[in-house]
Amino acid sequence: MRFLFALLVVACATAARASDLEDTCAASSSYDLVVGADALVFERGAPVPRRIEWRDGRLRVDGAGVTLNTEDADRLALFARELRALVPKVKAIALRGLDLATGVVRDETRRLATSAATRAELDRRIGEHAAELRRRIALSNSTRDWQADAFERDVAAWSADLAPLLAADVGRGAVTAALDGDLDAAVALQVRASELGNGLQPKIERRLRELRPQIQTLCPAIRRLHELQDGVRDGNGRALDLLEIGAVRR
Repeated sequence: MRFLFALLVVACATAARASDLEDTCAASSSYDLVVGADALVFERGAPVPRRIEWRDGRLRVDGAGVTLNTEDADRLALFARELRALVPKVKAIALRGLDLATGVVRDETRRLATSAATRAELDRRIGEHAAELRRRIALSNSTRDWQADAFERDVAAWSADLAPLLAADVGRGAVTAALDGDLDAAVALQVRASELGNGLQPKIERRLRELRPQIQTLCPAIRRLHELQDGVRDGNGRALDLLEIGAVRR
């Protein structure tokens, strides 16, 4: 289920909070999830069970087949079907979040840039990065696509591409203002540039709050998924607990 949470995180690689779905719907999971064409695979490092696979109507836990009664088999089949139906809805919210976050980045860099040419080039580069993230969201089927190191690479890539261009433009603008005798304008440019890094994240986070009503629409489906898998046990009598609601853990 982290797959669902991670898709919400990708609303903005630099600022979206992984706990949005957990906070809004009180839902959590200790498993990573791969949504394959013919299987759902839940994995975690510890505790056991570490790997739960649902494939072709059969359950395997840590490599061992599990015999299910008819009711539990039907519940897991329905769980799998409804989970798959939920993924596109989560991706749609992630894409909307990406658009919101990209808009903030674009507005703030435009405000700071001093030349039309720089603003146009920043727009182009931001658009390219956003398009790549949109492509990755569309193709993603695993939480592993959005682990911390992936986010760090995204942030580094955006920064490496945008920061030098913006810094050079601001530097030129400050020098020009100083040479023209407008020292106040030169200082103001430098101050705005220094504030950009600290101010960007809270502005993005505030904008992403617009997503909360959309996230809330997912909560009934999340609760339904919890109900479907709740109480299903593996061959050793352990609850699967693929998804949990609230703070209670077995």
